[in-house]
Amino acid sequence: MCKMTADVAVENKTVRVLLVDDDDLTRQATAKYLSLVLQMEVTQCNSGKEALEKQHQNPFPIIVTDIRMPGMNGLELLHKVKSDERGDESSVVLITGYADMESAIIAVREGATDYLTKPLDMEHLGKVLRRVIKDRETSEKATEKTLHEDETRYYKGKTADHVFRLELEGYGEVGIFSEQMRKAVSRALQFHEDPHVTVLIEGETGTGKEVIARLIHHGMEKSLHPFVSLNCSAIAPSLFESELFGYTPGSFTGASKEGRAGKLEQANGGTLFLDEIGEMPLEMQPKLLRSLQEREVHRIGSNKAVPLDVRVIAATNQKLESLVEERRFRSDLYYRLNVGRIHIPALKDQKEAIAPLAQMFLSRFAAEQQRKFRFITTEAIEMLSAHHWPGNVRQLANVIRQATVLYDDISLRPYHLESLEIALHDDQSHLPVLEPGAFRLPDESLNLKDLEAEIMQRALEKFDGNKSRAAQYLGISRNTFSYHINTRSKR
Repeated sequence: MCKMTADVAVENKTVRVLLVDDDDLTRQATAKYLSLVLQMEVTQCNSGKEALEKQHQNPFPIIVTDIRMPGMNGLELLHKVKSDERGDESSVVLITGYADMESAIIAVREGATDYLTKPLDMEHLGKVLRRVIKDRETSEKATEKTLHEDETRYYKGKTADHVFRLELEGYGEVGIFSEQMRKAVSRALQFHEDPHVTVLIEGETGTGKEVIARLIHHGMEKSLHPFVSLNCSAIAPSLFESELFGYTPGSFTGASKEGRAGKLEQANGGTLFLDEIGEMPLEMQPKLLRSLQEREVHRIGSNKAVPLDVRVIAATNQKLESLVEERRFRSDLYYRLNVGRIHIPALKDQKEAIAPLAQMFLSRFAAEQQRKFRFITTEAIEMLSAHHWPGNVRQLANVIRQATVLYDDISLRPYHLESLEIALHDDQSHLPVLEPGAFRLPDESLNLKDLEAEIMQRALEKFDGNKSRAAQYLGISRNTFSYHINTRSKR
């Protein structure tokens, strides 16, 4: 059974210690001394097995363990801790009632920091742990200095005109670390100068289309005009008209008594950002086109025209030209939106941006979570750079955020990422594409229902849970797709 004391500080710095002993009275007395006198954050465990599980979850900087315990003894625990990359930097102090030199020699060879005997002298333990803490702080400062020098050498000579950071209103710090993104930003700032130009932004999910849209709106300074965003894939077709154009009191069943301005009207004088424009219902497209051309909007249930002065920025991760050819998107609206055009590259197509983006996110999230993280090891950078990143910059940011939530270290290391299951085994880009004439049936048998279910689930993941797009992709109706997905989830 593990028990955790309240968070406290040693010399203004929280120190976590894992205390392992099968003798409950001795362990509890030691824990009391460590927490009250040395003001440490103590986690107690009564077995080596349980201690190892806690160590694997979140490595402890200091481990104090008895040697003689049933099951996994202290020497075995020491060996397993030091054999793991995650515990290699943990300081282990061993305690035993059997002061034999053989165990002491083995312990030192295995990497023990110190070796104490029972009956335990608490003041001596305190001196040992204070020395351990001081040595660790000295070592951490030296490591930080080395890593900083390595980082400086890594980036020296790699700076270019396309590498810069900027503060974006409503988004915070944005890093530009590739020539492709520099061109996208340059084009966005060019469109910012003319507020009457409609802009179409293309790019995969998670590439930062809204960042570019906000940059078009704000430029390099904060704009006082409204920026209103509408995700077309998140609105039910039956609600789209009222969401976009607004409505008058009592204009339809369920309408509020006060009525409501639509997104177009809310954005008056500023920018309306229509994300995933390819998902806009076909019947809504001519109404939007008419409002843009006539520069006015009519709320549902009203004949009164509201003058519009709105710039529309649309974004899509689909090829609108293909949707136009398939008659799923109106050509006249496409040409109306495609006055200004910006393409944002996928993260896999700007590999040079992965390391500096990860470093920027690490600094940001470490500050938010009050973590020590400062650097990313070369091995971790290589691991991040080798990943396919189907979720692009958004996925990279989420991975770094999760690592800072779960761990606390000076450097981000490969095991911090492996535990988040983002290693290359989840990258399926190397697998052959399933298409007619390009697959082979298994020799024994094939469970068609399971295959069908997996294809539908993969399609749903491909389009971030959007059932309409997944159904279109598979060439079936949304109702049929939803039926199969819902039936599968109830099993």
